[in-house]
Amino acid sequence: MSAPRPPGAADGPGMSRRQLTRHASWFGAAVGLTVVGGEVTRHVVGGSSATASPAPIPDIRFVQVSDSHLGFTGKANPDVTGSFERAINQVNALPNRPDFVVHTGDLTHLSTPAQFDQVKQMMSGLRTPAVYTVPGEHDSVDDGGRAYRAAFGAGTRGEGWYSFDLRGVHFIGLVNTFTLEALGHLGADQIDFVRKDVAGLSADTPIVVFSHIPLFAMYPKWGWGTDDAAAVLNHLRRFSSVTCLNGHVHQLFTRREGNVTFHSATTTAYPLPRPGQAPAPTPQTLPAGMLAGALGIREVTYHPGNPSLALTDSRLA
Repeated sequence: MSAPRPPGAADGPGMSRRQLTRHASWFGAAVGLTVVGGEVTRHVVGGSSATASPAPIPDIRFVQVSDSHLGFTGKANPDVTGSFERAINQVNALPNRPDFVVHTGDLTHLSTPAQFDQVKQMMSGLRTPAVYTVPGEHDSVDDGGRAYRAAFGAGTRGEGWYSFDLRGVHFIGLVNTFTLEALGHLGADQIDFVRKDVAGLSADTPIVVFSHIPLFAMYPKWGWGTDDAAAVLNHLRRFSSVTCLNGHVHQLFTRREGNVTFHSATTTAYPLPRPGQAPAPTPQTLPAGMLAGALGIREVTYHPGNPSLALTDSRLA
């Protein structure tokens, strides 16, 4: 299945997604994933010709960033643009270039064309072959996601969902913010897309899912969950390893249910309270000098043959 066209692919640096696919590369956001292969050795037999050992499958590395909220104005962070710029610089300073970056939603705060233009321009500076996104609820204010899809929906299906494969791992980007009420919502069309999408995959294929709102009931009272997530997860139960990466909650949280591991990411904008520690999930203003410690990016690494992904969460420099 073809992957969506990353922002800036036509005029940005690096190869196109199709070219990368032909070269067996990976694609993808402010959380990072790494796949490290073994060393290829050569030896000379009889001093004549060089023989190369079979090349191992290389490691995969990508970065997850989330909840940049460009356009937010408030005491919790009066300079979200500057914070997001530092996050991008931090990604670009990594010792190994990530195969892709995925942004797991709330790219903007009010989904205006100017805010989408700004975040798209900023992410074009990421030193990675491709950038993937999924929308947050702040990316569909008053328009059902039309502005988001105009900016980032090229090559996606339905309301913006998609999938792609990279070196034996299957990635799925889901949209659970456009028709939400009390909780996130996927809908029948998207659930059927996942059913068909994974039908031909072997059970030992590692699955990585991106969404904005968690696909588990983290704290339904605040809308931190997806009402029909079980229907999608049922299609993934037969796989030996499933990892779901989300944003929305602006804090680190991990949960495991059978073969599925859920990881919530932090934000580059402002912190939210822990579940139940405030009347509502409103932006929290921290004491001077403490904001950067609550913001960050995530590196994710996948080593072939190891079903578990290695996550490294770093504070914003």
